[in-house]
Amino acid sequence: MTERSNDDVRGAVREHYGKVAELGAGCGCAPGCCGGGPVTDASQKLGYSAADLASVPEGADMGLGCGNPQAIAALRPGETVLDLGSGGGFDCFLAAKQVGEAGRVLGVDMTPAMVSKARVNAERVGASNVEFRLGEIERLPVADASIDVVLSNCVINLSPDKQAVFREALRVLRHGGRLALSDVVALGPMPDALREKVEALTGCIAGAATVEDLRRFLVEAGFEDVRITPRPASRAFIEEWMPGSGAEDYVASATIEAVKPAAAKRTCCGPSCCAPGGEA
Repeated sequence: MTERSNDDVRGAVREHYGKVAELGAGCGCAPGCCGGGPVTDASQKLGYSAADLASVPEGADMGLGCGNPQAIAALRPGETVLDLGSGGGFDCFLAAKQVGEAGRVLGVDMTPAMVSKARVNAERVGASNVEFRLGEIERLPVADASIDVVLSNCVINLSPDKQAVFREALRVLRHGGRLALSDVVALGPMPDALREKVEALTGCIAGAATVEDLRRFLVEAGFEDVRITPRPASRAFIEEWMPGSGAEDYVASATIEAVKPAAAKRTCCGPSCCAPGGEA
């Protein structure tokens, strides 16, 4: 991309997804929005089951993803989950069912209309263990070391400062906490004509980083056990995002997993004296 300020990028994304929230599915970046097919069909192509789709409030699934982070998150009862760019709350409501009443799910989105929509959805179904907050994913309104699992679905590519996103994710995760993302990755250099289109930026194409860059960002942030797995089959639905643009030749959907290192163990050296290195 030529020089677009970070605020310009965020402004374009916020404006676009504000319209999506107001109009409903039909103008986002996933196949359900640009491909003309039903949102439920699009979501099933991404790996969600019919039972998943039937279990969430009407309007929560807006067809804005590029995969299914739930499939790799291995959520457990009682965990606290954070969804970056939570939109209408689709992945939050699915996560809430997995963590149960003893668990908690937070969704953060920078678009006021999306947060309002998600809160209405939560009230409609009485989802008392789900909360939605307005904020940028580069500056999360979430306490340090309070989260077990960070999810996100096709959102981090939209950020102009991905390094900040991963630093924030590490900050809010507890030691041993997990990152489970679906996002798009760049397969190679993108033509300027495509990269400079605003609709390619807001449509989850122009902002994609390479696998190598994402891995570096995650490691530099402090994550370990980084696994990034592109999905070649995603070419079929990416082709529907900007028909005729050739976007499917330059980006692919991928799963992104990483872990925040466990806290240093402590070695007991007496009744009241312990040093790093083993169990206290």
